[in-house]
Amino acid sequence: MSPPVNRIPSDERLPEAVDVVVIGGGVIGVSSAYHLARKGLSVALVEKGHVGAEQSSRNWGWCRQQGRARAEIPLAREALRLWEELQEEAGADTGFRRTGVLFLTKDPKEAADWERWAGIAREQQVHSTLLTPAQIAERLPGNAETWVAGLHTPSDGRAEPSLAVPALALAARKRGVTIHQGCAARGLETAGGAVSAVVTEKGTIRAQSVLLAGGAWSSLFCRRHGIDLPIGLVDATACRTTPAPDFTDGALGTTEYCIRRRLDGGFTLALRGRGTVNLTPDILRYARIFWPTFKQRRAGLKLRLGSDFFRQLFGSANWRLDQPSPFEAVRVQDPAPDMDLVNAALAALIAGNPVLKDIRIAEAWGGTIDSTPDTVPVISPVPSLRGFFLATGFSGHGFGIGPAAGKLAADIVNGDAPLVDPAAYGYERLVDGRPLAPVGLF
Repeated sequence: MSPPVNRIPSDERLPEAVDVVVIGGGVIGVSSAYHLARKGLSVALVEKGHVGAEQSSRNWGWCRQQGRARAEIPLAREALRLWEELQEEAGADTGFRRTGVLFLTKDPKEAADWERWAGIAREQQVHSTLLTPAQIAERLPGNAETWVAGLHTPSDGRAEPSLAVPALALAARKRGVTIHQGCAARGLETAGGAVSAVVTEKGTIRAQSVLLAGGAWSSLFCRRHGIDLPIGLVDATACRTTPAPDFTDGALGTTEYCIRRRLDGGFTLALRGRGTVNLTPDILRYARIFWPTFKQRRAGLKLRLGSDFFRQLFGSANWRLDQPSPFEAVRVQDPAPDMDLVNAALAALIAGNPVLKDIRIAEAWGGTIDSTPDTVPVISPVPSLRGFFLATGFSGHGFGIGPAAGKLAADIVNGDAPLVDPAAYGYERLVDGRPLAPVGLF
């Protein structure tokens, strides 16, 4: 079941032409559209379902620099600044608060890795502190477990997924972006090796540039146009609890569970590093490039052969643009939650924190994460098709870094000096045969 997400009205009239069409109404697409409009460009955003309906409203709500890959730290740092700026411009609460992130470990080797990472972070003006067991006990007096170390980043924060993306969409609309929900992009028209238009189910929009921020749907869209995009899909589960006692106001991660304080007084809760990989022809197509990632993370993954395998196997990636596309068949990707994970997460949380013994699960949901082999997103032009750009594959990190990722995407589309060095986010690394494996602490 989908968690509730604030709904915003649509612009019913499709423009005949704009400078940029953004495909996808999640946090990345909405943020990109906002920043493109700030540059004075005309922008239309098209979304097959409704704004924020998929992973952008189903994630944990963490906004963190902590544990990011070296190349991602500058983007995460800028994102926190932009969360504050966008909340003010939207005139609506996104739930963003700088309440800190704390990770705990019982593994001395992991603690040593964290200490090395903290040194790297300090070089980039991110101040994270390694906590001793005594400092952890002082910070979490209700915790009953013994920890070797903690990694604390006080400048990190949290936001409320059900509120945030709709609020950012309102900010984009104030800047002139038109937002078209229930309007699937079926594909692209091209001329002379360049994008010339986007064909939607409601009509065609001429455009000089197109930014695809389609999350779990991006690889399929690209394949329709002969563009290879290795993206793996993992179904994850999260839940929210009933209101909880004063235990922590920020985000807390352990070797088992992760929690984030919510505005309603409860926690968003999940088991760390768990998910289900749906076996599909896409997974087999990209098995070689994803093998190092799978080996590193297989302990937390389930494999499932379901109807998606046969639907993809016998389906075509060459649908006609004047007929309904796969994006109209599934308006909102809504996988069922894995209740075994929900129950295990609650049991682990209470066992380690007896002060929380009376909380219960109020709601659970599933979501689909789009992941690259190195868990770093693609924010890049596609060299084989002029005017076509990607901002996808955020590997579960998209919500927190969304505002800055959108700014970087807008800079790249408009040919401006980029917010941060975009080299780590290039498309070609995924298709040039280089070995890739996950980077970052978590």
